[in-house]
Amino acid sequence: MDRLDKTLAGNHYPGRGVLWCRTGDGDLLGAYFLTGRSRASQARTLHRTPEGTLTVAPSEASAHDHLRHYVAARQSGHRLVFGNGEQVAAVADRLDSGEHPALALDGLDYEPDPPIFTPRLTVVADGRGSGPAWFGAARHSAGARAETNRLTLRVDGLEPGEGVLMTTYRSDGQEIATGDPFTEVRVDAGNRADLLTALWSALPAGLRIAAAVFSPGGLAEADIRQADGRQADPADG
Repeated sequence: MDRLDKTLAGNHYPGRGVLWCRTGDGDLLGAYFLTGRSRASQARTLHRTPEGTLTVAPSEASAHDHLRHYVAARQSGHRLVFGNGEQVAAVADRLDSGEHPALALDGLDYEPDPPIFTPRLTVVADGRGSGPAWFGAARHSAGARAETNRLTLRVDGLEPGEGVLMTTYRSDGQEIATGDPFTEVRVDAGNRADLLTALWSALPAGLRIAAAVFSPGGLAEADIRQADGRQADPADG
């Protein structure tokens, strides 16, 4: 199992990513990050809203694009939902209506953005400490088939220093492809502040947009770092 920073540093363009891990101090934490190459992708911020969500928004409100701008993290009862697109709100709504996480993650599709067809990545994490985390990935086939490949992964019993990572893309610096289904990683961070620092430092410097670390029930206290070097104040929103 490779270290988180080594895994990310070896990926020249990870795109967007989700992480669920347990740090050295025993905390179960989620993390979400964005990298981007185009001007439109770079012109985004990750911020808290008065409604208690984390939202990826355009730098200019008039530039809204439903593929680039969305609720990235939302609480549903004792469960935390986070991911890379508008499916986060849909999954949270399903959980609110009583659906099991595995069913709430079903029926999602990859993004309609050929030729890469970005996967939709979603995590549903139980905030009660002993409960599982569910990862969902809606992916395009490696061939010409248009039907969505849907992966659901249940993760239980993470020990301190263990985590599971999904990224939308992987790149060797030349070619860009859909990211691996999931990667188990070793997390050397001792606490949430160390985790955000390690995550941010491992992302490609010229492509970084934003990253956040948060706990179930604690989105209002999420630690956020933006590409301009600003760390969001807990009162942002």
